[in-house]
Amino acid sequence: MRHVNFLEHRIQDLRFALRQLLKYPGFACTAVLVLALGIAASLTIFAFVDAALIRPLPYEEPSRLLTVFGARPDLASAQTGGDVSYLDFVDWQARNRAFRSIAAFDVRSGFILTRDAGPERVPGLRVTSGFFRTLGVKPLLGRDFHRDEEGPSASPTVMLSYSAWQARFGGRPDILGRTVTLQAPWLSDGESHVVIGVLAPDFQFAMAERAEFWVAIRGAQGCWGVRRCRSMLAIARLADGVTAQTAAANMTSVLEQLRNDYPADHRNPEIAKLIPLRDVMLGDVRPILLMLLGAAGLLLVIACINVMSLLLARTDTRTREISVRNALGASSVRLVLQFATEALALSAIATALGLMLASFGIRFLLRLVPADVIGRMPFVEGIGMNVRLLAFACAVSGIAALVFALTPLLRISFSGRLVGFHDGTRGSGGRRWRRLGARLVVAELAVAVLLLVSAGLFGKSLHRLLHVDLGFNARGLIAVPVTPMSVRTGAMGGAVSTNEEHPGALARRVAERLAALPAVRSVGYVDLLPVGPGLAPASMFWIVGRAEDQQLKETWPVRRVSAHYFSTLQATLLRGRSFTEEEVASARPVMLVNETAARQYFAGEDPIGRSIAFGGPRSPAREIVGIVADIKDGPPETAAHPSAYVPFDEAAFNVVIRSSQGEASLFPSIIAAIREIQPDALVGEPTTMPERINGLPSTSLHRSSAWLVGAFAVMALVLSVVGLYGVVAYSVGQRAREIGVRMALGAQRRSVYRLVLGESAWWIGTGTALGVIAAVTAATLMRHLLFGVQSWDPPTVAAAAAILTISALLASYVPARRAASVNPIEVLRAE
Repeated sequence: MRHVNFLEHRIQDLRFALRQLLKYPGFACTAVLVLALGIAASLTIFAFVDAALIRPLPYEEPSRLLTVFGARPDLASAQTGGDVSYLDFVDWQARNRAFRSIAAFDVRSGFILTRDAGPERVPGLRVTSGFFRTLGVKPLLGRDFHRDEEGPSASPTVMLSYSAWQARFGGRPDILGRTVTLQAPWLSDGESHVVIGVLAPDFQFAMAERAEFWVAIRGAQGCWGVRRCRSMLAIARLADGVTAQTAAANMTSVLEQLRNDYPADHRNPEIAKLIPLRDVMLGDVRPILLMLLGAAGLLLVIACINVMSLLLARTDTRTREISVRNALGASSVRLVLQFATEALALSAIATALGLMLASFGIRFLLRLVPADVIGRMPFVEGIGMNVRLLAFACAVSGIAALVFALTPLLRISFSGRLVGFHDGTRGSGGRRWRRLGARLVVAELAVAVLLLVSAGLFGKSLHRLLHVDLGFNARGLIAVPVTPMSVRTGAMGGAVSTNEEHPGALARRVAERLAALPAVRSVGYVDLLPVGPGLAPASMFWIVGRAEDQQLKETWPVRRVSAHYFSTLQATLLRGRSFTEEEVASARPVMLVNETAARQYFAGEDPIGRSIAFGGPRSPAREIVGIVADIKDGPPETAAHPSAYVPFDEAAFNVVIRSSQGEASLFPSIIAAIREIQPDALVGEPTTMPERINGLPSTSLHRSSAWLVGAFAVMALVLSVVGLYGVVAYSVGQRAREIGVRMALGAQRRSVYRLVLGESAWWIGTGTALGVIAAVTAATLMRHLLFGVQSWDPPTVAAAAAILTISALLASYVPARRAASVNPIEVLRAE
């Protein structure tokens, strides 16, 4: 019967709790909505944290997968490392004793797929034969690459992603053994590859950007036959019983062996650097997600504080009810359980609403992040409600219910004294509540300041990122990628025709044709566009005539450009001249360097007329004919680095067009003009340079962070101001008798204003001061997420404090005005 009574009492308590919520709909709706907003924000961000940081990678024993770099000792603390050449990787594979397997992939991704409908750019990756075995991934159909399918004598083979098999080949079961014609953009012709396997639907590799075609590395494609050309990234699986520290020591000895065996190619000492594969995949996403989760958690804290304030105010009106229950025999345990049931019902309803709001929030956040950025984060695919998210929601709901159940105990005593029956206790109870409410309000305001300052810093960081000095004028600039096709064959193989035209000739003819279009002011072309997610292929700058011990021995990017490239960009030519058309057509051994290269390599000297050999002293030298101001060749947040520019001599190219009218209106004419010159050329989608900059991964991440933290800050500001208003209004109501007596004794209205606003100002000032201290501390911890902004930014901090102070004082003015307008006679008569 004891168990039966317990269940019966809980059912009674639940019914009573629901009746109480229905009886006071204003309180119920406000508390549920405020708490639901806080829970929804936390669940939305946690869904992304779960997908990126908690959900295991879809590989066998993912914790034992590492990326392997060789880094200079003075740069070993950096979060990323260098690439590896194919020849060095082969030696790594043969000499290491710490890995069960090691594989690599080419950082240059993508192919051109030739089909009956015409050529098409497709995402793809070139990998070593042990790539999928290292990951521990087995194909859905067919087989993996064999060891003899890697190398110059191997036949071309390809594995398809599940999506490519379904979308491009209709999921046909006889796909194995058929051929597809693929061409690397930098090669002169395509090859027929035999399909040997299809990957599983859930396979993903974040650094491949939704690759559809996976090809085994063969021959000296690109610069794979040059040991100094580092164009690959290596991943490895630790052997059983081997730790990461042991593996790093073993690989460091391998790097030292290679430096002794090939001193001309390994001039600088290196140590092995091993980073978990998940950390490299996430990059800058991890700290941003954790920061957003912290912001959502702070918003949830503010929501809980507001609900606590509402519960405290409502409990103060229920003291007589509780005292009657106590007098009629209700034990303290029974009353506590009643409060717990009411808190649980409130939290459960708010959590259910929060789950619904979170599902909308997840979809909204996915739309906020550009599609190309989502493509680099495949872990967000299929994101939504799952067991971990529901468990997190239950944990948040349980903690909130526990806090809300204990909140009334801070107001009501369950001792022998019945609070509600003694009017003399009213003033002391009100004072205790005001003190507790004041502390809660101060905490709310401090959190709101923290979020406001963080939002301001991220917004300012995004503004600085979008307005960074690029070294050229992006307005009115159009970029179009063009790849000449040297094969004409069907999707399943066929005849091949080769284009024998000299590299660069097509680019010159396309530029001449585009320059004749109306509204086109200037045309240039380049192998790799500026302001991109990566850098151009790098080479060592060897200064001719300088001793070896005076060489810097560092590799920097080298771009291939046309004669009018810099004038089209409207870049600043500091000294010397640009290339002539004849120099570009004949690929003369001349070059331009940027301002940073001139300063770093020729301090106190005149670079014009000097020569640089790319790669080493035995490489052909090029004469420096000009110095150009620094151009952001990589992501806009990166610092300037030495760069060189040589005459264009590639097959594939990117056209840059300076227009004098609306860029979008020129797109059809540009594509038609290129097709007129080369009908079978693969022409990419034209984009304006501002659109390209806005779509960069770093820009998108900063924009998403600024929007989300800003939204959290606005919600925190509103909730904290509403909470302050509630506390001040309740405090004024509790002190109505005191205010009435003061006014009856001759107090003026301005003294009542000073009384109420002075108390509010003290709370606001304390909360703002604590919030500023917390904001500066938090900004210092996340300073690596900011760009061009100091963690202690006085204008941002001052603006956030001013916004909160003004809003809070306005919220306090309303109850102060009501208090100053009361009739003391009516107040005293009511008392």
